[in-house]
Amino acid sequence: MTAYYHVCFTVPDLGAAMRDLSRAAPLTWREPRTGRIGDWDYRIVFSDGPPHVELIEAAPGGPWGDTSEPGFHHLGFWSSDVEGDSARLSDEGFGVEFSGCPYGRPFAYHRVGAIGANLELVDESARPGFLETWGFSAS
Repeated sequence: MTAYYHVCFTVPDLGAAMRDLSRAAPLTWREPRTGRIGDWDYRIVFSDGPPHVELIEAAPGGPWGDTSEPGFHHLGFWSSDVEGDSARLSDEGFGVEFSGCPYGRPFAYHRVGAIGANLELVDESARPGFLETWGFSAS
């Protein structure tokens, strides 16, 4: 893993989560986007940062599990070797919860039971697209 860059919460109401977090903390948000991976539709948004706060609204099931209640889902890290880092985490007992790789998405979630959430490994090669998509500078 090369760098930590975000924390993610799954939420049943993206607008309410953005509003409440902005009222509680000095966070500003980019425009939410819609997406689909496999059979699962979702809405997603990132705060300004880094580090960023990511919010995902999706139907229960799929990569994000039970999203009917808000919850901490993962810490996101860039990785220069997702396959190697993923193998290392699996060897250490942190099994793969979900991999986006079969869907053409270079990321994997690994469960860390002691924190009740996942570590997300995201291929470093996706960083320029992430920055461009969300309108963040490369600094």
